[in-house]
Amino acid sequence: MSKPLLTVTLNPALDLTGHIGQIQVGSVNVVKSGSLHPAGKGINVARVLRDLGAEVAVSGILGAGNQQAFRDLFKQYGLTDHFMAVPGDTRINVKMVEENGDVTDLNFPGVAVADDELKEFEARLLRQAEQYEYIVFAGSLPRGISAEASRDLIAKLQQKGAKVLFDSSKEALVKGLEAKPFLIKPNEVELAEWAGQPLDTEEALRAQAEKLCAEGIANVVISRGADGVLWCADGECWAAKPPRMEVVSTVGAGDSMVAGFAWGLSQGMDKEQILRLASAVSALAVTQIGVGVPNKQQLADMMARIDVKRLG
Repeated sequence: MSKPLLTVTLNPALDLTGHIGQIQVGSVNVVKSGSLHPAGKGINVARVLRDLGAEVAVSGILGAGNQQAFRDLFKQYGLTDHFMAVPGDTRINVKMVEENGDVTDLNFPGVAVADDELKEFEARLLRQAEQYEYIVFAGSLPRGISAEASRDLIAKLQQKGAKVLFDSSKEALVKGLEAKPFLIKPNEVELAEWAGQPLDTEEALRAQAEKLCAEGIANVVISRGADGVLWCADGECWAAKPPRMEVVSTVGAGDSMVAGFAWGLSQGMDKEQILRLASAVSALAVTQIGVGVPNKQQLADMMARIDVKRLG
């Protein structure tokens, strides 16, 4: 029996997703269909992990004013709920999905977390961490939690013996890397921003990944959209590429990939199997609205179609 996994989402959101032909900026747009559902990177990861067969707990910070939809979702999916509520409302993020697959995000600010609330959350999280070997720490930061505070949380979790899989961007990514997480998963744009230079080739991406590995990050995973994924670890690099997919929405594809890595690593799979799994769940995610792996046979078929190679 494998140990349960924990995901941490400090800045969850209610996602208001709308589907539209093409956005006309500066004019009235009529949305064809829409949905409002609880989300956030760590929550998305937890849902995919659950579908893969994991026992999963979720932690983070919710606004007390509209927390019920999240609590209901956790119950529905059988996720152990460690979330802490603070005064205010969890933010609503608007995602407009165009027919060509482009997604326009309007991400609102989250709740404001007071210093004493952050201290209480940290104490709770560090107590909980002792039960988990793998912890996914994902997403943006709410007001009141600095990139430095986030970095320190990651460092303290790892000092407790946890292996932290970290997925964030901008300043949170820059500072988070200083904590030397067990695994990071920037996309190629985020890594180029961090590096301060264009990374237009696999060779350039690999050079940065190997540099980060040399600095003490055990697993550097770079997601490359339709070009697949590059993974450097243990002194070697691997690449995987999915077949061309009919894209419905790219929302949740990166979170699905993180879930695949978390599950594969926690199950002790070899690198090729982990890459096949992570690439397959990510590829399937773009063919649907929302996240999840409803069909295990479909996943197995997709895993067989992933092109995996060890780079020389």
